[in-house]
Amino acid sequence: MPDICPSGASLEEATDFLAAHPEIEAIDIVLLDSNGIGRGKIIRRHELEALYSSGRHLPISILGLDVVGEDVDETGLIWDTGDGDLRAWPVPGSLVAQHETQPARGELLLSQYHLDGTPMLSDPRHALRGQIDAMAALGLHPVAALELEFFLLDPERDSEGRVQPARDVLDGRRSRKTDVYSVDHLIGMQPLFADIYAGAALAGITVETLISEYAPGQYELTLHHRADIMQAADDLVRLKRIVRAQARRHGVVACFMAKPLADCAGSGMHLHISLCNDAGLNMLAEEPDQGWSDMLRHAIGGQLASMGESMLVFAPHANSWRRFANQSYAPVAPTWGVNNRSVAVRVPAGARSARRIEHRLSGVDANPYLVAATVLAAMRKGISERIDPGTETTGNGYDADTTNALPRDWNAAIAAAQASVFLKDALGEEMHRTFIAVKAAEYARVARTISDVDYDLYLHTI
Repeated sequence: MPDICPSGASLEEATDFLAAHPEIEAIDIVLLDSNGIGRGKIIRRHELEALYSSGRHLPISILGLDVVGEDVDETGLIWDTGDGDLRAWPVPGSLVAQHETQPARGELLLSQYHLDGTPMLSDPRHALRGQIDAMAALGLHPVAALELEFFLLDPERDSEGRVQPARDVLDGRRSRKTDVYSVDHLIGMQPLFADIYAGAALAGITVETLISEYAPGQYELTLHHRADIMQAADDLVRLKRIVRAQARRHGVVACFMAKPLADCAGSGMHLHISLCNDAGLNMLAEEPDQGWSDMLRHAIGGQLASMGESMLVFAPHANSWRRFANQSYAPVAPTWGVNNRSVAVRVPAGARSARRIEHRLSGVDANPYLVAATVLAAMRKGISERIDPGTETTGNGYDADTTNALPRDWNAAIAAAQASVFLKDALGEEMHRTFIAVKAAEYARVARTISDVDYDLYLHTI
């Protein structure tokens, strides 16, 4: 008798997939950790149905790893538990074929559960599920989409050891110009992007506009909105895997660092979100000839009020903090405005019925499940407590007073997040503990590393 799958996935999904794809020989099974990094295994075709009927044992420590895949004992998920096995179960609807793999492979997302079937709350998916359920209790359902910004880089560094933009895969040309919004610039990468679109289609992801972004070698792909914000986060992590794999096939490197080039803009992960009621009406939309709805203003107010203590979620790595610079299209203060790209929370121009909020703080290196959970919790807090967002920023948002507005660096963000009652509620106590422990361990790793800058400044000088 098969076990009852706590995730809701059915065995028929596996049998139907195998029947439809006789060419598939193996499946990547992927569990996302606190950094949003895919951990798991590649299983053979004949193992798939057993995973659906009985789950798959994976060590609890897989959710207590740092960015380089080493154990972080302070999470309490390693030796305190004896590094025992939990069971991972398939995410319903996430079994897909992959594009141009040799041999042919599929991909399946997993979520982690205790052996008794209760959710393992250091799994980021469960943190987001908690906030989706809390919103649903208010009769609100988030509709969302994420934008993916990234760099395509040459596998070889330049003569000074710096990364450099990739050559066009079409004809080998290289441009070191910004080329923002250049359509002609995109043509040289069209063979690669054609494969990205094909891979996304196989995964059931609707990828839309392609943009040459505001730095040499930087691009943006936009995703169609989803009525389920969990699905929007799934789309983002899967698209990153697709971009990375197809770039590698074409001999270039897909880079999802927040700031790979010192003198250029970094890469964000903007979250567009609206709230529908049980009848499907957009509750952020204003009435004709009236001002912004109270719900929109309060949802913004909650985000601004919690922004400082949430920054570690939006900027989780040492490199993340290099992205925040004046007039760099990365906001530097808790500001909001309409049709204004210099603020942290933007209300885009557009039809009243499609009114939404754009959260612009997160880097592309952030975990989309934790970003979405934190933004939802902040909006819920703002709506419940009727938090006023204050005066709208018009004009240059970089002129705003940033004194004590946000943490000044990664270490300060870790301290603020650790002390935050709000963030503990947003992520759940267990996910909060795991995330903070992982970030503190990564900070210690960076702090004890002697960089090339140290040698350049001090080796022959002091």
